[in-house]
Amino acid sequence: MRLDVFFGAHLMTPADIQGRVLLVLDVLRASTTVAVALANGARAVLPFESSDEVVARAKQFERSDVLLAGERKMHMIPGFDLGNSPREYLPETVEGKTVLLTTTNGTVALAGLQGARDVIVASYVNYSAVSAMIRAAARGAADVSIVCAGRDRQFALEDAACAGRYTRGVTKRLANVRLNDAAQACCLIDKRYGDRLDQLFEDSEHGRALAEAGFGDDLAVCAAVDSHPVIPIYQDRQITKLGPDRER
Repeated sequence: MRLDVFFGAHLMTPADIQGRVLLVLDVLRASTTVAVALANGARAVLPFESSDEVVARAKQFERSDVLLAGERKMHMIPGFDLGNSPREYLPETVEGKTVLLTTTNGTVALAGLQGARDVIVASYVNYSAVSAMIRAAARGAADVSIVCAGRDRQFALEDAACAGRYTRGVTKRLANVRLNDAAQACCLIDKRYGDRLDQLFEDSEHGRALAEAGFGDDLAVCAAVDSHPVIPIYQDRQITKLGPDRER
């Protein structure tokens, strides 16, 4: 089987998507926020590219059933209920709600991924749960693409390191996995940092920007490996949690 990493959804061809299992990574912070929201009881997360789309979609719901969420330049969009800080998505806030989410990078990356076998929102906080699923898919000869959302369509160190951890997790357990050059490079980054995710985020441009913007506490949440062991599946324009109520 093949496992390929792409530094942005805009670099993918239809062949990189069709019939594959896709992982979408936006470690700081959209992927983490989605996992936290679903683990804490959100009914679903609907990703959008723009705030205008969020507002328009919200009109199709009872206002009490939805939360308008998102960020621009790291800060909550004026008039919205939540930003993109995973610390905001507490059980008492999100339980039973549908979250309409727009972010600068993560939700934009998801928007164009149609035709895959499965699209999974992945991060450090749900690493083991997602890894088990992709290993099972790989044993069934499914090819895997890992999409790093990056930052403003540019390479992001933290997404690459997380992609490397997922890649190494697959290759340790399975033989005959063919990697593209990006996947091999990500493995080297993951080997460099290992479990020193605090150092990874300190070295990453986006990690430093979040700390300077007052979101330093978010970094600790994003570095908590396996703290929210859910598998968020993106299908039919919504992200829901794989489980008894949502089978593949």
